[in-house]
Amino acid sequence: MMTTASSSRSLLAALWWVPRGIVFGLMAFFIFGPLANLVLWTVAEKWYFPYSLPLEYGFSSWAKVFAPRGGALDSLRNSLVVAVLTVIVSLILAIPAGYALARLKLPLRSAILLAFLIPQAFPNLTVYVNVARIFYEIGLNGTIPGVVLVHVSHGLVYAVWIATAAFSAIDTELEQAARVTGAGALRAFFDITLPLAAPGLMASAIFVFLESLDEFTGSYFVGAPDVNMLPLLLYTTASGGNYQIASITALLLLIPSLVFMLIVERFLKADVLSRVGH
Repeated sequence: MMTTASSSRSLLAALWWVPRGIVFGLMAFFIFGPLANLVLWTVAEKWYFPYSLPLEYGFSSWAKVFAPRGGALDSLRNSLVVAVLTVIVSLILAIPAGYALARLKLPLRSAILLAFLIPQAFPNLTVYVNVARIFYEIGLNGTIPGVVLVHVSHGLVYAVWIATAAFSAIDTELEQAARVTGAGALRAFFDITLPLAAPGLMASAIFVFLESLDEFTGSYFVGAPDVNMLPLLLYTTASGGNYQIASITALLLLIPSLVFMLIVERFLKADVLSRVGH
């Protein structure tokens, strides 16, 4: 009897893994299936229905992408320049704002934090059409500074909220101890507070960088056709049916996202995340 019951429990335990294995398999398929298809398109020379795999492989599409007239190098350079400038401007604004929101007893503090979410609260298309019209009147349309300003409006959401959480996670007694030993307010901030908040600020910078790198709508309405970016190149090549070039461009956008998200996971700790919005 005991042997039969034990065998039944072992069988049930083994069968319990069947639905779980099916669920995990489906999740892996939906996550990694599109990525595998993307990688195959980057090296496919000839691939058409009804064949499930490419008929010929090669790297001629990569040569076209990185040719002087391919447009990818120019788009990549513009995307990196805009992303770096967006990070710099966002941090310049977010560090003092985050410190003030974390340390000072400001009236309507919650309302101020919510105000940074306003650019995300409305449809991007309607907002950027009007932004493009205003920028055209003041000469910012079709320029790098104009695209950077549009990206900053979205990047500040991550920069300010994460900076506020990073500064809130630092014990105020550390600053007070530095002040007691004779350090001024700026010296205590730069020597004590800012280094301790650096991991959170690094994470916010990465979020802003990735948001800028992937931004399409603002780049299209404010930058195109004078400032070509990788998302714009991806859109034009995919619309034209050139799936090889589009897949290579998408891969160029995907790689830094994966790398930086691993870095974010390392730097953004639970004690910082717990203070977001507080």
